[in-house]
Amino acid sequence: MDNMEVAMTLIAEAGDSRSYCMEAIALAKEGKFDEADKALENAANGMIVAHETQTDLIRKEMEGTGDPVSLLMVHAQDHLNLALIMRDMAEEFICIHKKFVEMEGKS
Repeated sequence: MDNMEVAMTLIAEAGDSRSYCMEAIALAKEGKFDEADKALENAANGMIVAHETQTDLIRKEMEGTGDPVSLLMVHAQDHLNLALIMRDMAEEFICIHKKFVEMEGKS
């Protein structure tokens, strides 16, 4: 896979992961926690592919066989980082929505 293909893979996987995270938050807001957890699982699965791709890039750089870093690759890494942050935030939002439902049930 050349650098452009690697970058596009990172961008696509990160984008899919972010979409699943947003879906998880929306589902949690509706009280559909099992479905929200499944959406987060789908997000995590996409992040595995992206993380493996990133790890391969790092390994190649450490071996001295990597390609020069392009602006496209920097952009792809930015997408990956945003997806990681979004996953963490989605997990927190789901916990908050669960607590709201719990509190409403105790009223």
